[in-house]
Amino acid sequence: MLDATLKTQLQAYLTKVTRPVEIKASLDEGDSARQMRELLQEIVSLSPLLSYVEVSGSAERKPSFQITRPGMDIGIHFAAIPLGHEFTSLVLALLQTGGHPPKVSEEVLAQIRDLDGEFNFVTYISLSCQNCPEVVQSLNLMALLNPKIRHTTVDGALFQDEVTQRQIMAVPTILLNDKEFGQGRMELEQILAKVDAGAEARAAAKIAGKEAFDVLVVGGGPAGAAAAVYAARKGIRTGVVTERFGGQVLDTLAIENFISVKETEGPRLAAALEEHVKQYDVDIMNLQRAEALVPGKDYVEVKLASGASLKSKTVILSTGARWRDMNVPGETEYRTKGVTYCPHCDGPLFKGKRVAVIGGGNSGVEAAIDLAGVVAHVTLLEFDSKLRADAVLVKKLESLPNVKIIVSAQTTEVNGDGQKVVGLTYKDRVSGDVHKVELAGIFVQIGLLPNTSWLKGTVELSTRGEIIVDDHGRTSVPGVFAAGDVTTTPYKQIIIAMGDGAKASLSAFDHLIRN
Repeated sequence: MLDATLKTQLQAYLTKVTRPVEIKASLDEGDSARQMRELLQEIVSLSPLLSYVEVSGSAERKPSFQITRPGMDIGIHFAAIPLGHEFTSLVLALLQTGGHPPKVSEEVLAQIRDLDGEFNFVTYISLSCQNCPEVVQSLNLMALLNPKIRHTTVDGALFQDEVTQRQIMAVPTILLNDKEFGQGRMELEQILAKVDAGAEARAAAKIAGKEAFDVLVVGGGPAGAAAAVYAARKGIRTGVVTERFGGQVLDTLAIENFISVKETEGPRLAAALEEHVKQYDVDIMNLQRAEALVPGKDYVEVKLASGASLKSKTVILSTGARWRDMNVPGETEYRTKGVTYCPHCDGPLFKGKRVAVIGGGNSGVEAAIDLAGVVAHVTLLEFDSKLRADAVLVKKLESLPNVKIIVSAQTTEVNGDGQKVVGLTYKDRVSGDVHKVELAGIFVQIGLLPNTSWLKGTVELSTRGEIIVDDHGRTSVPGVFAAGDVTTTPYKQIIIAMGDGAKASLSAFDHLIRN
């Protein structure tokens, strides 16, 4: 199942295994079991420290396999054929079980080992989901380090009956002890914060004791990362406080317009950004949400949701944007129950079903094209009288036989049966007629909304809620600068956000010199 190049690369990685690793497979007679056996036997053949055995018995899911050590019962299970985005998760599980140290701080490793209780995690994923591996790899590491933790990765496309029964309509979906624990991308520290009751208080106390910064960057996306690097290179005290390092980039699949890099993926770029920032003396405070900005004579204060606060001589706001909601009845009620915002992640869960895409810009049309190859039928609804996407994308969409395009359509309601989406209602903006469409999923692709609600009344905002900046990135508050998608700078692109961040950082340094 693996091509020659991938086998060679994998064999090189497996030289890092220093302890015996055993793969225990529970298989049935199906075609998926045959593929799983073939994959696992190929992998085992690449290292003398790997072994493969098929076990009988009534496993909860077949086909599935466990990664463990001989004579031990490590709780890492895959009810999946982990290719696609999850192949890296499989490789890391093998390496770490085989003794290769994880790239995690000793403080975090100790926190995992000290967790007390019984933790049985199940993560539902799709192999096309770029957000799922972060969750899978984090929980696998926890299961490796703490015998009280078990984790099973379930491919929703492989176990469709289970997904339907549990009404899983968004990935990753995480269950803990058979109850919903979380949905969407979660980093290791986020998971630990939810299961370790004292984690947030300890983090807040640690932050509260920090000295004032010269430059404090609020937000860890491309703009924030660039601002941090440029500030740190000036030799001044620099901090980054962010809800999640990488920001909106983490939710981006293919990136093909980042100059000098032919193609990459959002999570990979986000990891590279964080690694670059960590090369400098930058204090990164992750998983921290800013709640208020308090300008002062000598310092600007940033208050956090945890109760802690930070002070800095200058602040750079780069909090980015989030997916825009439709703001119609039923949307909130059925979010992750049929209403979703990531076609790449959740598309496979709607295989063979009818879905809608809301939005006729590039993101909406691209989503409809991708989904058309997976689902039974796609209805694309656009508010405007014509699609706004690039002509080449529109031409491709119009050529697909299982796509219906409706323009001048105003979505007015998400229809559900109390548990899941069953359709939507829209109004024809020309005739005024109201129509209902029966479907199982709604993919919302109508642009971004700046993350500025916490800044209202502090810095001047545009009518669209963006931070108004001048050509140096200065805001209406002295000593406060802004960069990236959160600002009035036109064209929300990664490369523009990075340039914005660098410019704001240089402007902040100039402000420090002059004051």
